Amino acid sequence: MSRIPDLRGKVCLVAGASRGVGRGLARGLGEAGATVIVTARSSETGPRTEGRPETIEDTARVVDAAGGEGHHYLCDHTSERAVDTLVHWALRRFGRIDVAVSSVWGGNEGYDGERYGDGAAWGTPFWRRSAEPLSDFFGSGPYPALLLARAVAPAMVSAGGGLLAFVSFDTEPAYLGDIFYDLTKATTNRLAFACAQELAPHGVTALGLSPGFVRTERAIDIGHADRATESPLYAGRALAALAADPAIAARAGRILHAGDLAAEYGFTDADGTQPARFQIHAEET
Repeated sequence: MSRIPDLRGKVCLVAGASRGVGRGLARGLGEAGATVIVTARSSETGPRTEGRPETIEDTARVVDAAGGEGHHYLCDHTSERAVDTLVHWALRRFGRIDVAVSSVWGGNEGYDGERYGDGAAWGTPFWRRSAEPLSDFFGSGPYPALLLARAVAPAMVSAGGGLLAFVSFDTEPAYLGDIFYDLTKATTNRLAFACAQELAPHGVTALGLSPGFVRTERAIDIGHADRATESPLYAGRALAALAADPAIAARAGRILHAGDLAAEYGFTDADGTQPARFQIHAEET
């Protein structure tokens, strides 16, 4: 990495940070010296999503090791009351929230690399599958993102600034290969655009962040590690670069690719490489 941004003194909240991209975001902010509140449902002291080993306490320690200050908070991001309580706690504890990012995503829970929990294979034509799982996709992606946005927006508007980011996947270049996945990501992208329109007059920037095929713990477990283009830290360094950019308002409402941002800001992935923007190819859909 050519230059680590300076986010010392900044308070950041990463929702969905127990593993995967969320943990990479928290680590990237920690490298830049930020205070990072990491939240999710999986904790050492309580239930863990699908019984997985990763927890928010682990992520808070990752932030500390990277050079930041990590704090964990157990939160069900599908509950409006729980998210409101989280944000009120953060504001009482730290006085403000400079950066908030939603990386909450439960759409792949039960997915084994070929089939979802209801038995439907990835990419099954919409007329050959039940529509019922769609509510779970929306409820574990765009809806938690909206809950976080509405909870943090008043404090950011009052402060006259802040960055609100939504982790998604750009749907503009191509169909993503599965109707539920595509609709969910497209909705999250539109949420970023809509929030930007309402927040920009108040000095707050909302945008979407589109990583590539990320080498998450789940991707490794289901045998997709060889298809991955980047580590979770790549998106984290992209977010840190955006958070430190004084001209960030010019990017409001856009869906930004980690690979494009790396070329622009000069950061690299954990292994020193600089993967280009991830492209969806016909054979992958």
